[in-house]
Amino acid sequence: MNLNRRRFATTTAAAALCAPALAHTSLTKFTVILDWFVNPDHAPLFAAKYIGAFDRAGLDVDLVPATDPDLPPRLLAAGKADAALSYQTELYLLVDAGLPVRRTGTLIDKPLSTLTALKAGGIAKLTDLKGRKIGYSVAGVEEVLIATMLESVGIPLSAVTLVNVNFNLVTSLMSHEVDAVIGTYRTYEDIQLAQSGAEPVIFLPEHYGVPPSDELIILSNTAGLSDPALPKFLNALREGAAYLVKNPQPMLQKFLMENPKLNDPLDIASWNALPGYFATDPAALNKARYLAYRDFMRREKLIKTAKPLSDYAVQIG
Repeated sequence: MNLNRRRFATTTAAAALCAPALAHTSLTKFTVILDWFVNPDHAPLFAAKYIGAFDRAGLDVDLVPATDPDLPPRLLAAGKADAALSYQTELYLLVDAGLPVRRTGTLIDKPLSTLTALKAGGIAKLTDLKGRKIGYSVAGVEEVLIATMLESVGIPLSAVTLVNVNFNLVTSLMSHEVDAVIGTYRTYEDIQLAQSGAEPVIFLPEHYGVPPSDELIILSNTAGLSDPALPKFLNALREGAAYLVKNPQPMLQKFLMENPKLNDPLDIASWNALPGYFATDPAALNKARYLAYRDFMRREKLIKTAKPLSDYAVQIG
C-alpha cells in the first residue's frame, strides 16, 4: 500500500463533510473522499467534473480531500460518504478487519509503487542491495514486498538492514541515510529525484515476484452497492477519463486554475506521466488480479483468511 505519498494535506476532510453543501437542487449529492490531498492522480475525477459528465449523470459530486490516508475507508464505513479512494493492496486488510467496504471501481489500474535507489550509490541491479540499508514506511506490508523482491533474485531479507524512514522517502535517500527506499511512485517521487539531478535506479515490484495490482481504487459501503447513483458515477468517470487522455493539456489548465498550489514542475510532470495509467473503464474488474493478490496476502500471512472474491470486489453494471 502507498501510505507514504508526498506531504499531508492542509484541508480538513472532517470539516468538509460536516459543512452544509451548496448542491444543485436538481442533482443527487454524491460525496467522494479522496485518498489524500488533491493531486494529479485524481485527474479523471476532475476531468469528469470539468466536462459536465457528472452533471449530465444527474450527480452533484463533491470531491473531499483527506488529511490522513487511513481515514477515507473508515469514514465510508461509518456512512459519511458515498465512495472513497483507497488502494487494492489495502483492500484486503480492510476486509480482514471487518470493514463493510467493497471495491466497485478503479481509477489507476496499473502499479505505481517502486523500489528506488540512486546510481551514485553504486546500485545497478537488485542484487547490489545485499548488505545495504533499505528504507520503508509501512511495517508489515512493505517489509513483505522487500522480502519478496529480494528473494526473487536469491537474497534473503536478513542480508539487508531495514530502516523505518517515517514517510521521508526522498530525503532519506538523498541524504544517504539509506541506500534504497520502497513506496516511491514512478509518476511522482521518481520524477522528483530525476528533476533534482539525482539518477534514480528504479526496480518495479511486479518484475520481482510481487503480483501486479490496481494502484488507486474506488470503495463503496456494502450498504450502498445497489445505490442507483453508483453506476451513474462510474459511467461519468469513464467519460472523464476518455476525454482526459485525448485532451490532457486543456484539463491541466483547468486543474491548475482550481489548484494553483500545484502549478509547479513536479506536479505538471506527474500529470503528463499519468494518462497511460488511468483505467479506461473504471467499473471493469480484473478478477484474476484480485484473486492472485488475495492469495499473495494470505500466503505472506498479512491477512487471516482468503475470502471469496465478492467479499473484496464487485463489478457494477
